[in-house]
Amino acid sequence: MFNSTVFPFAPPAPVYPVGRSHAGLIPGSWLVVGAAMSAACLAALLFDTGITIDPTAPRTLIYLGVFALALSLRIIFRAPNNPAQRVIRDVGETFGLFTAVSLMGAVATYPIAAETNGTIDGVLQQIDVALHFDWLAWYQVVADHRALQILGAAAYQSIYVSPAIILGYCAWADKRAAARGLIASFWVAAVIALCLFRCWPAYGPFAMLWHGPAPYMTESGLYESQLVPLLRAHVMREVDLGALRGLVEAPSFHTASAVLYIVAAWPFARIRKPIVIVNVAMLLATPVEGTHYLADMLAGASVALIALAIVTVVRRRLPGSMTGQPARR
Repeated sequence: MFNSTVFPFAPPAPVYPVGRSHAGLIPGSWLVVGAAMSAACLAALLFDTGITIDPTAPRTLIYLGVFALALSLRIIFRAPNNPAQRVIRDVGETFGLFTAVSLMGAVATYPIAAETNGTIDGVLQQIDVALHFDWLAWYQVVADHRALQILGAAAYQSIYVSPAIILGYCAWADKRAAARGLIASFWVAAVIALCLFRCWPAYGPFAMLWHGPAPYMTESGLYESQLVPLLRAHVMREVDLGALRGLVEAPSFHTASAVLYIVAAWPFARIRKPIVIVNVAMLLATPVEGTHYLADMLAGASVALIALAIVTVVRRRLPGSMTGQPARR
């Protein structure tokens, strides 16, 4: 069902526990320490490269307000007395954490990009040639059909729709351990992707292969080829959270995210099918809308599988682990 040149493997066996909320639950203290360490590392990267974030900018204040609200809900309802309070607590915790991880990861790409040199586009293109993947042909098909542009853009932008559905379902169904497992896997995948980005900078096939006026500007456009040189030259000194762009080309984090979301939703029959459909569509849209080589996507899928393996090993050693049970609603 899932065999294709874009998604060349079947979903791995579910790694998230299904059943009691606390089965295989990653301790909250680990998440707090992880968030603190991530924030400290990001601050150090920004300081080292002289890049700043305007604390008074409207979008910065909005994010601060969201985090304050999420933290308040988590604290106020830390010992819920009824299902409604439990749902509110879990929504505040998981949505706040996922937003924080996503924001820190995207911001971190800027100081990391400032420290990179050269690109590996030539290597990535050679891999695509060996795999018989023609990015230019794929792009031309999309450029010639408005319907594909609309559908592809919507699918590519759905990267934050799937986690909202999964985390919302987990809060409603009391699957707290599964929600934390998704966040932890996403977190680990982001760290791996950022480390690889430091060694594997690239501008993408749109910037490297297309020459002349573009008949269609993709969702990712030419941001890597435009912003990375400015960051390397230390001309760009401030990150605008209102116009934030993740700059990781290789590995493809959209691909990594799609794999993580499909695996996270797989044990839950009520959300499995829509999550799979949305994320397969996102994978199909990623080469053009994300301007990614197929090599990027294979690397992104590998990053997701490594992150899942790490988190699964850790969770299976936690007290009360119940991984491997059959799917339940």
